[in-house]
Amino acid sequence: MVSTEDTFTDQEVPMTTNGLTTCLWFDGQAEEAANHYTSIFKNSKLGSVSHNAAGGAVLTVEFELNGQRFVALNGGPQFTFNESISFQIFCADQDEVDYYWNRLRQGGRESQCGWLKDRYGVSWQVIPAVLPDLIGGPDPVKAKRATEAMLTMSKLDVAALQQAYAGD
Repeated sequence: MVSTEDTFTDQEVPMTTNGLTTCLWFDGQAEEAANHYTSIFKNSKLGSVSHNAAGGAVLTVEFELNGQRFVALNGGPQFTFNESISFQIFCADQDEVDYYWNRLRQGGRESQCGWLKDRYGVSWQVIPAVLPDLIGGPDPVKAKRATEAMLTMSKLDVAALQQAYAGD
């Protein structure tokens, strides 16, 4: 058995200043998806577009959503999105929850507890920023009430979650 101490040194492995980029695999919808997402998220922008040498079809599209880098890749039908990967959007208030929920849900489908799949099959969690405090609060009885209320919801309702927590 090899331990990590035996295979790695204390030396830091260099990483470029660009950090991490999430690559999303699409079946011919990369450019459409990048345009869709950048139209929804504030502080977003499209980047470079590369084309396939054979036929000139779009191969990749670089884009940013609120400073997070992505590449949309037209990789074909071999792989599809599933719920094992999702993006969490922590929202300041109900207005933000409604904004992101309504736009991402168009052409997609709702799930429960703030989860949805968009029109491309990408899973999103649209979450009020206060949720972790409500379902993980110091009072287990209050947290249980908030959790039970959340389990009955598709789109999360901040006021209803707060009322459940308070016992109203």
